[in-house]
Amino acid sequence: MALTKHKRRIRIKNRIRKIVSGTEARPRLSVFRSNKEIYAQIVDDVTGNTISAASSRDKAISSAKANKTEVATLVGKALAEKALKAGVETIAFDRGGYLYHGRVKSLAEGAREAGLKF
Repeated sequence: MALTKHKRRIRIKNRIRKIVSGTEARPRLSVFRSNKEIYAQIVDDVTGNTISAASSRDKAISSAKANKTEVATLVGKALAEKALKAGVETIAFDRGGYLYHGRVKSLAEGAREAGLKF
């Protein structure tokens, strides 16, 4: 029987997580994309702490009149600004089983524009 889209994404996500993990020196940028919103957080997997997080539901971002791809770029920029304040410059990117395309790609590019290195 064929896999559902969700089960396929979870399988890909597990394959990625075997390789990508966040440390204190290089935390992991984790992305979750729903149909309406996009969420991102920077995680130190060794201690299990979230260093910074941003989403399209934040007040400053949700008030912006833009399409979902442009909102994802704003989320990436906001997350990068919070991370730089917390002292994080380099990260490992975890696309969460999604293709590096569309909203996930624009979030990553927004984070790069704002100063994160990955």
